[in-house]
Amino acid sequence: MKRRTKIVVLGSALLLTAGAASAATASEAPRPRGAAAPEALRPHEAAASETDRPREAAALTGTAKLYRSAGDDITFSFDAHLAAKDKADPMKATGTFAFSHYQNGNGARAEVAVDCLLTGGKVAVVSGIVTESDLPGVEGKRVGVTVHDLGRHDRLGYSWAATGTPAEMDGLPKCVSSAPFEKVAKGTGDFTVVPWQPEF
Repeated sequence: MKRRTKIVVLGSALLLTAGAASAATASEAPRPRGAAAPEALRPHEAAASETDRPREAAALTGTAKLYRSAGDDITFSFDAHLAAKDKADPMKATGTFAFSHYQNGNGARAEVAVDCLLTGGKVAVVSGIVTESDLPGVEGKRVGVTVHDLGRHDRLGYSWAATGTPAEMDGLPKCVSSAPFEKVAKGTGDFTVVPWQPEF
């Protein structure tokens, strides 16, 4: 019985502490001399820890459609990242990207697991293995995409530009793609590149 009472009291104390956090500026509970202020009462320290956290080494994010005069619906989406701790090895990049191409109700899509990410300035090259697709012969193959982050006028290229489809490629190395020759359709989205800054 004593144990249960202690747990209930402790639980109530935690609830009261959480509820009182928002009212801390109005009345602060007294604490022993020399005792440190609770974390909830030291927002400046939390802010400092956020700014001290190192930024990721590289990234490619965003979604946009490509411009095609014939009205093709071609969409690329990226969520690729290279952690700060892996700055020296672009092949430790993680994340996913996806692309689709439809016209008159026909087409296909693919999802890709990232295996390499290289960025320089506002240009990124990302590659990965297709994990899911309704295009025959593509699953398990590596594909690469290049993005040039030009604000609302981004450009994009892909490793199968000269072959026609990803299904016709074999043995593509990591982080290999074509020049970004395609244009993003106006008003459909935006890509963002975080530049890699290797130490030479």
